[in-house]
Amino acid sequence: MVNKLSFLLLFLTSLESIPSSAVMKKPGETLSLSCKGSGFAFSSSGMHWVRQPTGKALEWMGAIWYDASRTIYAKSVEGRTEITRDNNNHMVYLKLSGLKAEDSAVYFCTRKHSDSVWGVLVQNLSHPFVSLSLN
Repeated sequence: MVNKLSFLLLFLTSLESIPSSAVMKKPGETLSLSCKGSGFAFSSSGMHWVRQPTGKALEWMGAIWYDASRTIYAKSVEGRTEITRDNNNHMVYLKLSGLKAEDSAVYFCTRKHSDSVWGVLVQNLSHPFVSLSLN
């Protein structure tokens, strides 16, 4: 039996997430996520992606500056992750390649409010954006 990665994609606004269709992925494939921000000054806000594996703590994955001038990534996903944004459409994107079992998690996007990043992330997480698990 071939292991497959199962993704439940959700459409995200700043206040709610709406379930979309499930997408099947295999280990080694690439996941592409889109997150739409609303209800805040998107083009003035740094954006972050975080995830939470089942039964584990939140893991910060990376961030993109408000003007897309810089991105930073966690060591655990560096080289497999790309975060981009489109300020005109209030969108931020995550691409995660070379999917592994340890990528199974609930994924969130969030915005930065201040320089105190982790406290802000925990208080201002979006609703779950993607639920990823192995079948």
